[in-house]
Amino acid sequence: MRIYVVGCGAMGSIYAALFASDDHEVCVVDPNLAHIEQINSHGLRVYGASGDRTVRIRAFTDAPTLPPSKRPDLIICAVKARFIPSAADTLQHLCGPHTLIITLQNGLGSADIIAQTLGEQALIVAIAAGFGASLEAPGVAHHNAMKAIRMGPYSSVNPERVQEMARHWQNAGFDAEAVDNLESMQWAKLICNVAYSGPCALSGLTVGEVTRHPILSLISRNAAREAYRVAQNLEIILPFNNVDQEILQFAQGMPDAKPSVLLDIERGSPSEINVINGAIAAQAQKIGLDAPVNQALTEQVLALQAKSAPKH
Repeated sequence: MRIYVVGCGAMGSIYAALFASDDHEVCVVDPNLAHIEQINSHGLRVYGASGDRTVRIRAFTDAPTLPPSKRPDLIICAVKARFIPSAADTLQHLCGPHTLIITLQNGLGSADIIAQTLGEQALIVAIAAGFGASLEAPGVAHHNAMKAIRMGPYSSVNPERVQEMARHWQNAGFDAEAVDNLESMQWAKLICNVAYSGPCALSGLTVGEVTRHPILSLISRNAAREAYRVAQNLEIILPFNNVDQEILQFAQGMPDAKPSVLLDIERGSPSEINVINGAIAAQAQKIGLDAPVNQALTEQVLALQAKSAPKH
């Protein structure tokens, strides 16, 4: 396949490297100039749970203008949720009549924005769970684990195309599967994310360190329990019943990982806290519930984020 990865941060780098290793024609688009220059000059290195590889691919800071015959078969949209509105324009620029788009973001709501711009007929929504990925340096990404990729049609995509796409991901080395109830998988991941995103961001601790902390571990569990209660009230069918056990197993799979919200705080960048812990408070409000733990974590991270942002 001809594949474009839009958003070549830590996770986008993993997708690009593994598909390139499986002999697909891969290009990436990302505004990080140093990262793009390093990829073009020396290749993209990805190491960790998938091994250690350096692949030679083409990289761009802006989407190139392509003739119809060169449009990609697949676009993987791996930007952070806050960049989805601008990424949608890039996707529209690259899309051909037969292009499939797979979008993978934390939290809730990103696929809706893409669908409003490009339509629903070629959109697959996916989650990436349990990777613990970070961009170590320009041209270098690392991941602590690689638990699962789950995908499903946004609306009108033929399920057989989703099954075929899942097989391509499997062949590239991912634990990938097409699922009927993607909403269930999204909430399962979100519950694990809320357990650690806020507490890790506020403390600077890894996922494993939070589970061992006498106070933060309780906050972590309460955030997850609160999210679980909201999901139940929304009648989301979850793949587990014991939320405490689920978030502990999640952490045990990658104890040294730092959630993306903490990595953003350390870089002085805006985080995705509003679509993770903040999404629980927002969803709770819609159905007349309160989510005080997740609301407090969101507000505290936003305050820390404002304090740590670079001064101009």
